[in-house]
Amino acid sequence: MKIVVLDGYTVNPGDLSWSGLEKLGNPIIYDRTPYSDDEIVEAIDDATILLTNKTPLSRKVLEKVPSVKYIGLLATGYNVVDVVAAKELGITVTNVPSYGTTAVAQMTLALLLEMCHNAGHHSRAVKQGKWTKSKDFCFWDFPLIELEGKTLGIIGFGRIGRATAKMARAFGMDIVAFNNSKRPELETNICSYVGLDELLSKSDVISLHCPLTNETAGIINEKNISKMKDGVMIINTSRGPLIVERDLKNALNNGKVAAAAVDVVSVEPIEKENDLLKADNCIITPHIAWAPKESRTRLLNTAIGNLDAFLKGSPINVVNK
Repeated sequence: MKIVVLDGYTVNPGDLSWSGLEKLGNPIIYDRTPYSDDEIVEAIDDATILLTNKTPLSRKVLEKVPSVKYIGLLATGYNVVDVVAAKELGITVTNVPSYGTTAVAQMTLALLLEMCHNAGHHSRAVKQGKWTKSKDFCFWDFPLIELEGKTLGIIGFGRIGRATAKMARAFGMDIVAFNNSKRPELETNICSYVGLDELLSKSDVISLHCPLTNETAGIINEKNISKMKDGVMIINTSRGPLIVERDLKNALNNGKVAAAAVDVVSVEPIEKENDLLKADNCIITPHIAWAPKESRTRLLNTAIGNLDAFLKGSPINVVNK
């Protein structure tokens, strides 16, 4: 049975093993496949099984590869696959939920701490001689912020949002959360569900952990930023289009937003013209929150488990039932 991995490099740049996949068939593993329908079809050829992370699989592509019976996402999100077309064509599509919960929550707190202390900047300043030239025993270039007693507003209180809240509580933060569905058993005197406007007005820090939908696209925009506290900090480790980047840039540059940290942007890799590259006090990391080796190991193992279950006739984690 022929298995094609269309873009294996980001999941496994060489520090993991494909041996589990090799036990299930004969994989051809491409580091990357150009995002051209014709080149994707050529790479798939007569494969029965496809694994993809970000390589798009449109209806046009799927209709040209009748041998394909299964698509396994090497990710949680599955918007790169036309799942409606796949279902019509009898192709099972699976994803990998939950593999990166701890990693993404950890990255969220790392970004928050960096905004509070600017440790990287101060380390570079020391190596540039600034501490050596200081008249005092210490110096700092940015306000230093203590988190205890601050309010963290979490938009999207699923697994990652809840894991982030748990870590933030270790720093003494209070939590308010906005989510379409509520789990009352999670509410305490320091963690409560609120409406979006109340979250925007109460939060010292706002962190995005919601999926990208028609309702959440552009949720951080000029109008909603105007409802926030002066000096709020914003973090996005979810999806780039949740933020109207020009509006956030303007708010950073005029001081309404004190700092922002994003691991995702609207178009990836980031374009030279991206507004956030022109924003003050904005940390941008290259979509790495999901990528610790431990989480990639879980991702790959789960993807292989998904395929094994499909081959045994009992598919799991199916997104196009």
